Amino acid sequence: MKAIAGIALIALSLTLAACGKTDAGNSTAASPVDAVAAPAGTNWSSTVTATPDGNFVMGNPQAKVKLLEFASYTCSHCRDFAAEASDEIRKIVDTGKMSYELRNFVRDPIDISTSLLARCGGKDLFYPLSDQFFANQNAMFEKAQALGDAQYQQLMSAPPAQRFGQLADAIGLIDFAKQRGIAEDQAKQCLADTAAAEKLAKGVETASSEYKIEGTPTFILNGTVLENTANWATLQSKLKQAGL
Repeated sequence: MKAIAGIALIALSLTLAACGKTDAGNSTAASPVDAVAAPAGTNWSSTVTATPDGNFVMGNPQAKVKLLEFASYTCSHCRDFAAEASDEIRKIVDTGKMSYELRNFVRDPIDISTSLLARCGGKDLFYPLSDQFFANQNAMFEKAQALGDAQYQQLMSAPPAQRFGQLADAIGLIDFAKQRGIAEDQAKQCLADTAAAEKLAKGVETASSEYKIEGTPTFILNGTVLENTANWATLQSKLKQAGL
């Protein structure tokens, strides 16, 4: 896949094949993992560290269990998982036993626009914004569908530095971000960052090659892809088997 040329011009689709997986499977339980207290006056779920490659890890950086999720803001299964599991994941992260990292697996131009905005406020806003963008998914889709094909194609024909900003403005994402701590000028600057958009698209290519990702959400537990895992009940069972 070529970055902007390939991913930014794909047709608008709200039911892409890359969203959705099945659930099943068991594994042998590991020994219980010991809790680790957060530094005084803090908690682990509010401790977010930026990684060298520009992603954000929530929790104890030295946690024995490391959970990585690849998710898309335009995936309904990812939305449902976030609604069901975000609070539960934070509770586990707060024990210091597990860290959690959400990586954007962008699938379409709306996903790129949303990802650019979610990352715009840096590490402290990334996770709160991600939860709120997932919760806003249905309203976002309604506005996107109301555009119609002609207006959408017109937006997609804009120069790369204007494309995602115009799309985000048209479907209310800039106003949504403004109400949640991202200044309008800052939002527009982030949406015009073609290098960041290219990096998101490249990340999909890299993740697909490294982990053979076939759908979202996909979970990586201590470096191993969790097959047939897409909902909280299944993931929770596998976390317990990992000693949590």
